[in-house]
Amino acid sequence: MENHTYPKNMFLLEGLKVTQQSSYPAFILLLIIYIFTMVSNIGLILLISMERSLHQPMYILFCNLPLNDALGATVIIPRLLSDIFVASAERYINNVACAIQAFCAHMFGTTSHTILIIMAFDRYVAICYPLRYATIMTNRMIAKLTFFAWGSAFLLVGVLLGLTLSLSRCRSEIFNPFCDNASLFKLSCESVIINNIYGLTFTILLLGSSIGSVTLTYLKIAMVCVRNKNRVLNSRALQTCSTHLSVYIIMLVSGFIIIFLHRFPQWADHRKLSAIMFHVVPPWLNPIIYGLQTKEIRQKIFNKFQNNKVTV
Repeated sequence: MENHTYPKNMFLLEGLKVTQQSSYPAFILLLIIYIFTMVSNIGLILLISMERSLHQPMYILFCNLPLNDALGATVIIPRLLSDIFVASAERYINNVACAIQAFCAHMFGTTSHTILIIMAFDRYVAICYPLRYATIMTNRMIAKLTFFAWGSAFLLVGVLLGLTLSLSRCRSEIFNPFCDNASLFKLSCESVIINNIYGLTFTILLLGSSIGSVTLTYLKIAMVCVRNKNRVLNSRALQTCSTHLSVYIIMLVSGFIIIFLHRFPQWADHRKLSAIMFHVVPPWLNPIIYGLQTKEIRQKIFNKFQNNKVTV
């Protein structure tokens, strides 16, 4: 048992570990990144919503990504910012807020995979079955794919956190920058073998289906491009697919770094920093990649800026 006494139904959260000298630079940097993340991601959603020429399945499905990125950044960064200037011994969080943060943090990571899976499916249909694209990617299909992306993530994460929250607790200190499933079940003195088995199954199922479906999809796309001698169509396919793959690889590498560092307890601080970066780097880079690499979106953004200049 711990020797410290904590307020009832409260946990002591480690938060962001920074020195007093680096607290202000860290706060300013995180704040700038958060503002840019929110403005760019929400801006992309509004741009696609307002421009009728972008009301296409590819862009409608894409809207799920900036929405998820904005939610993923919001669930972590504001809390980190508020804790920077709070003494480490006073960074309390109530159990309900901690459970919500853990749920949303895992929803972000899981939905990042499922959204990119349905976006890969859209590219597969567009390139491999261009003549049937309009009949396959109907509004009904888009709704089904969107429901799958969010619904499957909600179910998987709900069971994951449900198993953890059912455990009794004998500790109250969370050694992590934010609440997550692992830090919560470590508060229990009960056996967590079921949690570990489900967590491992969850990870294998998610990563296996994600990597497998994206790999298979792009292998088939590559085969179609090799057989197709039309350079213009191949170039357009390469452009849209490279954007999607860039975002997917960034997300995948960010996640694998955390999994890798979990195997080395002596690198715990590096793992905690990587966990924060997972909620910072992809949401920050994704709108830049899509905004600059997707021709239609890039043109609309430039047109908006030009029209604003003319108006001024």
